[in-house]
Amino acid sequence: MNPVTPAIQTHELSKIYDNGRGCRNITLTIGQGEAFGFLGPNGAGKSTFVKTLVGLVKPSGGAGSLLGHPIGSLEARQRIGYLPELYRYPEWLSGEEVMKMHAGLLGIKGEEAQKRIRNGLDEVGIGRRGTDRVKQYSKGMQQRLGLACALLGDPDILFLDEPSSAMDPVGRREVRELLLELKQRGKTLFLNSHLMEDVETVCDQMALMLNGDMIRGGSVEEMLKVKVRWRFKVGGFSPVLLEWLQEESGLNIGAAYPEKDSEAEWDAPVWLEAELENEDQAGRLNMLIVEQGMTLYESAMQREKLEDWFVQTVSGRDQRGERR
Repeated sequence: MNPVTPAIQTHELSKIYDNGRGCRNITLTIGQGEAFGFLGPNGAGKSTFVKTLVGLVKPSGGAGSLLGHPIGSLEARQRIGYLPELYRYPEWLSGEEVMKMHAGLLGIKGEEAQKRIRNGLDEVGIGRRGTDRVKQYSKGMQQRLGLACALLGDPDILFLDEPSSAMDPVGRREVRELLLELKQRGKTLFLNSHLMEDVETVCDQMALMLNGDMIRGGSVEEMLKVKVRWRFKVGGFSPVLLEWLQEESGLNIGAAYPEKDSEAEWDAPVWLEAELENEDQAGRLNMLIVEQGMTLYESAMQREKLEDWFVQTVSGRDQRGERR
């Protein structure tokens, strides 16, 4: 049985501008139906890499393919949808007219075009406001329109550069749900985003770029190292009980004491925190807390957030971003 052709594959792909910026020697493989998150500070080279993949700029070196076709080729471009970060639609056109213009560029006409335009506007949440002029759309609405245009040709690979950055929390959630639905339908998603929750919720694989170089890559789970910490809110606590809990459980348990003049005053609840391997350990710790007469108000698991991982990874590294 022949292996499935990767959706996106690059080998030492580079695009270097005259000022020395761009992206260098990027090698990655993204399978069909996967969602890939591309992270990095402003100026890291993410958008340059995407523009190279979709054929808007020619690479300086290396090679790449989309579904087995060379990047920039007609065969590759026919299989993709692209929502750039910076775009402008004629403000005097309606949303439907913008979609109709894109349908014409794709060679979609007649009843098929009308059907796709209507379904596309409904899918991204514009609906009847498709007859409104673009100048009446908020930035978030324009992003929805851009997403509808990117989906108009029913692409196999969808490149999205900050697809929900200007939306309110409700809009961002709706876009995340749409992306998850597209992934379930077998679409390959390449997502550039500063919104860590989008990547953490939607993506299977991810990579981090810094100063034009891809410095880390792998599955989201691998990148986060699946660090799981548990927090326990307890009453009737004292430092002596903390020592007993540590000895009895064999765990390293920390305590956030209430802000009082003396640790002898224990009227307020105390938060205990421990890194655990599984829920069984959490259950045993719950039992020990109650067994010693303490009141257990709350226990909850807290996975390491992607935002924390991102900050820790780039912290202390030289960055050439917007603040330079």
